[in-house]
Order: sequence, then structure tokens, then C-alpha cells
Amino acid sequence: MIWVISGTSDAKRLLKNIHDKVKYIATVATDEGEKEFEAFNVVSGRLNYEDMIKFIIKNEIKLIIDMSHPFAKEVSDNARKASEKMNIKYIRYLRNDIELDGALLFDDFEECAEFLEDKQGNVFFTIGSKNIGVFEKIKRGRRFIYRVLPAEFSIAECRIYNVPMDDIIAMKGTFSIELNAALFKEFGVKYVVMKDSGVEGGSVEKIQACKMLNIAPLVIRRPKEEGFNNLNEIMELIFKNEW
Repeated sequence: MIWVISGTSDAKRLLKNIHDKVKYIATVATDEGEKEFEAFNVVSGRLNYEDMIKFIIKNEIKLIIDMSHPFAKEVSDNARKASEKMNIKYIRYLRNDIELDGALLFDDFEECAEFLEDKQGNVFFTIGSKNIGVFEKIKRGRRFIYRVLPAEFSIAECRIYNVPMDDIIAMKGTFSIELNAALFKEFGVKYVVMKDSGVEGGSVEKIQACKMLNIAPLVIRRPKEEGFNNLNEIMELIFKNEW
């Protein structure tokens, strides 16, 4: 059995190609994700390292294909450790790099927050809800706008940090250059904080929108990983049973 760690558009492309051709089971973190992947053999739930070991044993997993988000570092680290513990093959899919010309780059969210601490002007965040607390600590009267998924857990995270409802944009991407630019202009932002999520994550459109409006894009670098950035190569390995 192949285990596909899913939840991304990349994973959906892979599953469409292997569905009905090999035995697999896919996992997503949330119920919302399960609905998006309902056409496939999928289960939902957040798995820690111990959960992954149990999952591998229960489902007789022989190969793990990690198609999780580039910033799902804990998931990938745990899956890699679980594969080593159970002596099974682990394959990590990596999104292709994109041009980040004109962007200010940061190694993590804390470094970006440190940069913003003494800056003026509104800031637009497209980083999801997980790291809102890092930035709310340094807001100090400025307007911080968060674009998050229209999901209960995202809104709940915003409310934990008392983000005003007027500063929450609940939308599911990816978004065009024009829509990004319209939102950035509407809120009069000086900075846009984003992850380097590749083409699939809409990073190109965000950076282009910033260039149009002369806004500074602040980009969090992806965690460094080793893996495959060609989906066809991964499928070739699957169908050749080279695992």
C-alpha cells in the first residue's frame, strides 16, 4: 500500500494519475480537505510521529509519498523519521523554485517580524493562520490584514489573537494578479508578507501584484529539503514498483 500525504494541488494531480491503478491511501489534515479530496481514497486527521507509525502498521504501508505543503515541516520531518523507523521508502515532492526578484527574503517568520517591528504602514499577510501570533505581538497600532482560508480553524486562530473582523479576509486561492492587486490597493498596504510556496501556491501572482503597486514583498524562504521536483519521475517510480 502507498501512503500519499496530501492536501495540496500537487497531491491532487498525482492522485488523479494513480487512482484505480495502484493501491493507495491518502491523508489530509482537516475535514475541509477531506471534502476537496472526496473523489479519492482519503482519510482526514492530524498525525504526529506515533500516529504515523500506527498508520503505517495498520495499512501495511510500503511507500510514503509526501506531497504536503512546502511549509508543513513538522509533517515531513515526522514522516521521514517514521519511514526510517519502519524501514520503508520515503519520497518528498518539491515544488520548483521561482524568481523572487525584488523581494526581501527571510529565513523564518520571526526574522520577518523583527524586520517589520519598527516599520510604518499597513501590512497584508498571505501566510495562513498558523503564525498570526508572531506578528500580532509587534503590531502596535498598525493595521495588519490577514487573508486566510474560509475554514473554522482559520477564523478561530484569528479570534484567539483578537484580530478585528474587518482585518480578516476569508478566501481560498490561488488568486490572479489582478485580484491580489485589487486587495492590496483596497487596504492601502505598504508591505505584503508571503511564503515562497512556488507557482502552485500563487507566489508569482502575489509578487507581480506587488510590483504593479510598488509594494515591498516580504518572502519567507522554504525549509531546505531533498526530494523530487518532477511529478512524472515519481509516477514512474510508482508504476515500476521501484520501492
